[in-house]
Amino acid sequence: MRLSHPARSSVLLLSGVLLLSACGSGSSSGGASGSGTSADAEAQAVSLDNCGEKVTVKAPPKRAVSLNQGTTEIMLSLGLADRMVGTATWTDPVMKGLEKANAKVPRLADNQPSFEKVLGTEPDFVAASFASTLGKGGVAPREKFEELGVPTYLSPADCVGKDNKGASDGSRTEPLAMDTVYREVRELARIFGVEERGEKLITQLKDRVAEATAGTDAKKATILYWFANQESPYMAGCCGAPGIVTDELGAKNVFDDSTQEWPQVNWETVADRNPDVLVIGDLVRKQQTAETAEKKIEFLESNPATKNMDAVKKKRYVLLSGQAMNPTIRNVEAVETVGAALREYGLAG
Repeated sequence: MRLSHPARSSVLLLSGVLLLSACGSGSSSGGASGSGTSADAEAQAVSLDNCGEKVTVKAPPKRAVSLNQGTTEIMLSLGLADRMVGTATWTDPVMKGLEKANAKVPRLADNQPSFEKVLGTEPDFVAASFASTLGKGGVAPREKFEELGVPTYLSPADCVGKDNKGASDGSRTEPLAMDTVYREVRELARIFGVEERGEKLITQLKDRVAEATAGTDAKKATILYWFANQESPYMAGCCGAPGIVTDELGAKNVFDDSTQEWPQVNWETVADRNPDVLVIGDLVRKQQTAETAEKKIEFLESNPATKNMDAVKKKRYVLLSGQAMNPTIRNVEAVETVGAALREYGLAG
């Protein structure tokens, strides 16, 4: 979820990501040569349509800033730590296996940094996961960076088939798919000149999804996804990142009648929907009430409206990181974790 509302456990991390993160300074890094000709520079330039804007990056970035954890973890997975000068807006610990690479990159802020703080790193490229981060009320609108000659990139998952107007983090005009997440990996790899690494990472992620869903039949299972907030909880609508998980496993989201990304739902309605399983965000940030899974479960088991729900009485909980519930490469982790839980609970073949 974007920072204006909730900003949004790895089962296993593919060994390939570890290999990718370790090869950041290899010969395939695509860095610009100091003796290159103008023809070489033109060959290295990348232009693409990105969320309604044409973005041109004249050479593979050497001083990149990632303003959200989702884009950060993609860059680290592509072995780009040595070409990053800042990260920001974290909801969770970094993905397992990327700790050493992440430690090399300065953290500008746990939450949203100031425009001046970002400019102080002298960036040559800025990426973000959410339109709100690069919009009014965020770090700065994209045009402010571009006026200074700094190209920006926004995750396609937050604009393709999505209307970001209104409350509750916008609404989906079409369901989010993993292909859109893979598109981000592919485009960032192209911008940095590491296309081969991008394709390798995508293949590994696809293989993990295939393995996690092979033979899984969860069409009788109903799921509710709770991200954060105790008083007016943010539950997943039909078509964002949790929708990827539900669709891949063949299950049903009890709030699939809402196209809002994260509608706020009262507890009486939640109890009435009475899902088989509760997928709950286990966040380390401190912005909303009931951020941790422990606090969420404590509330569910004591609140009169929820304590008699089937999932609560049977303790059918599935814990996910905040990033696994956002449109990121951790959606693969979510498919693995939720799928394993459904099988453990006898709700999937």
